[in-house]
Amino acid sequence: MGRVGVLLLNLGGPEKLEDVRPFLFNLFSDPEIIRLPFPWLQKPLAWLISSSRAKKSQENYKQIGGGSPLRRITEEQAQALKARLQQQGHDAAVYIGMRYWHPFTEEAVAQIKRDGVEKLVILPLYPHFSISTSGSSFRLLEQIWNQDEALQMIDYTVVPSWYDRPGYLQAMAELIAKELDQFPHPEQVHVFFSAHGVPVSYVEEAGDPYQREIEECAQLIMRSLNRPNPYTLAYQSRVGPVEWLKPYTDEALEELAEQGVKDIVVVPISFVSEHIETLEEIDIEYRELAEEAGIENFHRVPALDTYPTFINDLALMVEDALKAPQVKLAEVMRPQKQVKMYPQERWEWGMTMSAEVWNGRLAMIGILAVLLELLVGRGPLHAIGLL
Repeated sequence: MGRVGVLLLNLGGPEKLEDVRPFLFNLFSDPEIIRLPFPWLQKPLAWLISSSRAKKSQENYKQIGGGSPLRRITEEQAQALKARLQQQGHDAAVYIGMRYWHPFTEEAVAQIKRDGVEKLVILPLYPHFSISTSGSSFRLLEQIWNQDEALQMIDYTVVPSWYDRPGYLQAMAELIAKELDQFPHPEQVHVFFSAHGVPVSYVEEAGDPYQREIEECAQLIMRSLNRPNPYTLAYQSRVGPVEWLKPYTDEALEELAEQGVKDIVVVPISFVSEHIETLEEIDIEYRELAEEAGIENFHRVPALDTYPTFINDLALMVEDALKAPQVKLAEVMRPQKQVKMYPQERWEWGMTMSAEVWNGRLAMIGILAVLLELLVGRGPLHAIGLL
C-alpha cells in the first residue's frame, strides 16, 4: 500500500495568553472570515481587530487556565489513533494541521512531503460538515495541492463528515448514559444538545448541510442511547444582527426552566475536544444562566477527547476510507461566491446582509462600520477559532 498517513484537521487555538493577539491576527487575515473589496486592507484590518480584542479574549482564557487545551488534546488524539491503527496492523503516521495556529496546516503538509507519504487520509475533527469549518480547511488544502506537483503524486482521499458513524454515535451515547446515571431518576433528566451555530444564510443560500446533519445526528444519538429521556437541540455562539440557526441555547435553557425542568444534561454535540466553548461558554456562562432561570441540577457531558470507543471508530474510519472510492478536495462542497463567511463565533460585526454585496462607495462605508463596531462594540470573544 505504500507509506500511509492520516492528516487530522482542526482550527487551533492560543496556548498562552501572549498567543491570543497573533492568533487573532491569523484568523482575520483570512479573506474567508472577512471578505474585503481591496486585498491590501486585509492585514491592516486584521491587525486592528486583533489589537482591539486581544485583552478581552485573554480575560476569557484566564478563566480556563490561561490558554486553549486544543493542541494538547489533539496531539493526544493523534497518538491514540496511531496506537490503535498499529494494533490493527497499520503502521500509519498521524499528522495535525491547524487552520490558524501551530502546528499550521502548511507545516503538516510539509512534514507529509518530507516523510514520503504515498497514501493519505484527510480527516477533519469536525463530525458535521460546514463550509466554515471543514470546508475552510479543505479549500486551503486544495490551494496548497494545486501549487505543488510533488503533492499531486500523493494518493489521497477526504472524509467530508462522519456524524452518522455507529462508533461515534455509540461513544456519545455511552458518555450521556454515564452522566444520566448520576441522577436519582435518570429517566426524567432532560438531554440538551448544544451545537455550534451558523448563519441561516449558510443553509438557505449556500446549501450548507450542517443543520441537517446536526439534527439527524441528535436523533441518531438518542436512538443509540435507547432511553425515554426528552431532548432538545439548540445552537450556541451566535453573532451580531444576522439571523442564526434556532433555537438559541440561552433562550432554550430559559424556556425549559419556565416549563419546570429542574434536571438537565448538556451535550456538546459538535465538539470532540474540550475548548473555550465547552469550558467557558457552557460550563460558566450557560450554567449560570440556567441556574438563575431555575434549573437546579446542571450537568455537562464531557467532550470525547481520547475516549476509547471514539478512538476505535476513528481508526475504523481511516481503514474504511482507504478501502472506499476516493473523494478529492475538488469534490467537496464549497460556498457560493456571494455568501459571506462568518466564523462560528460570537463576534459582533455591526454589519447587515446588505453589506455582503460590495461596490465602490458602499465598500468603504462597510469597512468603517466594521471598524467602529469593533472599537466600541460590546460582548466577549468566543470563537471556533478561539479553541
